[in-house]
Formats: sequence, C-alpha cells, structure tokens
Amino acid sequence: MKTAAAKDASAHESTGLQLLEANRADPLGVCVRNALKFYLENMADHEATGLYSLVMEEVERPLFETVLNHTNGNLSHASRMLGMTRSTLRKRLTDYGIERDL
Repeated sequence: MKTAAAKDASAHESTGLQLLEANRADPLGVCVRNALKFYLENMADHEATGLYSLVMEEVERPLFETVLNHTNGNLSHASRMLGMTRSTLRKRLTDYGIERDL
C-alpha cells in the first residue's frame, strides 16, 4: 500500500504515516517501490536506518499470516507454498510472534 504523511492525530502514532488505497492492478514490486520512494522522500531531516529490517517485516508478516490463513494453519502446506522448510517457517513465525491458529 502507499503511505502518506499523517494530517491528523488519528494517523498511525508510531510512524506518523497513514495508509491509502493502493492500485490493485500494480504488481507487488511496484507497490513496494512506490511506498519506499514516498517513505524516503518524506523523512525530512531524519536519517533512514534499519530500512532492510523494516521492509522485510512489513512484507514477511502479512505474507506468513495470509499463507497460514489460506492453509488453515497447516505448516507443512504453508512451508511448501513458501518454498522453505517447516523448521524455518516455525522460527520465522516465532520471531514475529505469529500464532499458528489464525
């Protein structure tokens, strides 16, 4: 999704950004590129640090949640869909604090 600088206090408190509707016809890579470009352009005088970790969490968390939901929490099926071992998937889920029974 694309983000924009918050205009009121109801926006996300932690980042000062709010979510806007994305063009669903755009490929995921285009959405990520546009969001990152906007994020960096709106950093003002702040230094961007930990960008890789930020982006990976923003992408991986919903990926894991969506795949687990799609597979009804079946780790074997989810790990095959994701192209990773069950143990790697379990570790990543633990890292993000994602419960198996979505």
